[in-house]
Amino acid sequence: MKKDPRINAKSITLKSYVAIFLTMLVFCSCYEWIYFSQYKKNADMIYICLSMLTYIVVISLTVCVLFYLFRKEILLRPVYRLCEAAQKVAKGDFSVRLSPMRKDGKKDEFEVLFEDFNTMTAELASIEMLKNDFVSNVSHELKTPLAVIQNYATILQSDELSEQERREYSERIGDAANRLSILVTNILQVNRLENQKIKPALKPFNLSESLSRCILNYDSQLDEKQIELDTQMDQNLIIDSDENLLDMVWNNLISNAVKFTPEQGEIAIEAKKEQNSVLVSVSDNGCGIAEESLHHIFDKFYQADTSHATHGNGLGLALVKRILDLLGGDISVISTVGIGSIFTVKLPI
Repeated sequence: MKKDPRINAKSITLKSYVAIFLTMLVFCSCYEWIYFSQYKKNADMIYICLSMLTYIVVISLTVCVLFYLFRKEILLRPVYRLCEAAQKVAKGDFSVRLSPMRKDGKKDEFEVLFEDFNTMTAELASIEMLKNDFVSNVSHELKTPLAVIQNYATILQSDELSEQERREYSERIGDAANRLSILVTNILQVNRLENQKIKPALKPFNLSESLSRCILNYDSQLDEKQIELDTQMDQNLIIDSDENLLDMVWNNLISNAVKFTPEQGEIAIEAKKEQNSVLVSVSDNGCGIAEESLHHIFDKFYQADTSHATHGNGLGLALVKRILDLLGGDISVISTVGIGSIFTVKLPI
């Protein structure tokens, strides 16, 4: 097994080995002293043998007791702490943390193990929080459109509705069904990406043209909210990647910018080459994201807006992150509440 580079000390120090050696040396010396002293004073071999046998029994018991104390107080003490903490975690307490045992700041094998245990419990606590968010968000996302479909389907059974009302209610049912369809499609896409069932079709294409085509899809929404769009894109940004997968990335980022930007707001989209990479940034002057939410925005079903005031299912950014991981890219975000957000995608050329 390869040694962990974080380990810079030993759990059993050289002093411990020296103490054990000296203890055994003292016992052996006492044994020799008893033997020779009895041999000179009394030549009776039976007496000498009984003396030696008594000494061997005493020294054996002493060594056993010393080894038991050494094992319990030095060897197994960190193991007992780890077992006790593991039992608490098994009962669902993910707040357990193990404090260092050494006072010199160095790390032996157990200190590194404690550090990894603390990291594990922190991750488990985060997963538990995300699981609760998952149950809450998915329940809401499924329940709302289903309730809309059920209510309007019941209303449509009335004979007193006008033709215009029937058309309006039918459209609302269609919108709710479409929302459910998008939710299921996104879940399937994220699942396929996580299980690597999608293989990217890499080929050269013009990223500037691809971005422009995606931006045109949001013309009506931009006009409706009177949002000013500023685009600065280098021409002929040719990259070797999967254009269809990246279209999902741009559509998610642009739709989020439009969704969270207020009326008469501003959105800026920039694409430029930087060394051996291409940087694409989508910024807005919307509501922004709280700092405590930034760590989870790429997690499945996580929504910073817990009130569900805006339409979404918490899968868009998770889908974006997994696509970029698959294509060898990266995404970062800078956001300030009340000022806006900047999402920056980095792709290899």
